[in-house]
Amino acid sequence: MDILERLLGKHTQKFFAVARIIIGFLFLSHGAQKLFFAFGGQGTYGKPIILLAGIIEYFGGILFFLGFKTRYAALIMAVEMLFAYLSFHQPQGLWPIQNGGEPALLYFCFFLFSIPNGGGAWCLDGMFRKKV
Repeated sequence: MDILERLLGKHTQKFFAVARIIIGFLFLSHGAQKLFFAFGGQGTYGKPIILLAGIIEYFGGILFFLGFKTRYAALIMAVEMLFAYLSFHQPQGLWPIQNGGEPALLYFCFFLFSIPNGGGAWCLDGMFRKKV
């Protein structure tokens, strides 16, 4: 066992929770851009696929941020990010660095990791699980 594992290993769930909270806030911000024109967003302008993406990003981001139904939210958001990458980014170039798809793939990977791992510490899922 190395020194970092000894010092930080017992805090793994807390580190993950901090990442979940940050990612959830960033993701709901993307949804707010699409739905409410917030943060310099341009809205959906009648594009149903963008409207659906905004709904998933905003409400899924809130659920993920709070750690409520985390696994389900992560599954839906991972599918959305994979769809976004394959539909909008990948046709613009082979490599993510060329087609601007790095954020979509990073979100996809984090959500994919979250499906089996849940919300970590400080999540509503954990609070409700203890009471039941």
